[in-house]
Amino acid sequence: MATVRSPLAEDARKIVGEALQGALIDLIDLSLIAKQAHWNIIGPNFRSVHLQLDEVVKKARKHMDVIAERAVAIGVNPDGRAATVANTSDVRPIEAGYIQDEKVVGIMTDTLWGIAARFRDRVIATDEPDPVSQDLLIAVSEDLEQQHWMFEAMK
Repeated sequence: MATVRSPLAEDARKIVGEALQGALIDLIDLSLIAKQAHWNIIGPNFRSVHLQLDEVVKKARKHMDVIAERAVAIGVNPDGRAATVANTSDVRPIEAGYIQDEKVVGIMTDTLWGIAARFRDRVIATDEPDPVSQDLLIAVSEDLEQQHWMFEAMK
């Protein structure tokens, strides 16, 4: 079976692969949490928060594909299976059922804050071993921090 050869040294590939895998898990779980909230939000600010949640999902899905494809390009197999996400995610799960709009805003603010912080760590970790992957992580960080700001401004 053919494999993809990595342009990176083995130690660099390991560091970058771990950063990309962690980023992928965060983005998949973010998209799932945002969509769950999108379906179950209630309250006077329903429409604006409902639409903002769709924006988060759209951005997360776009970035997760870019991150996963970068992993493959450096010879690392991304793992976005449901069990992997469930077993390795650092994102707090969202409750089932209807959720009041102001609670959704709080959940999303906290979730985005935590993910953005982990992305900043990944940006630092990939600086030396792979500036190309670092650039991708920086682009995701920009969107995450923008979404965090937008939810925080709703508080």
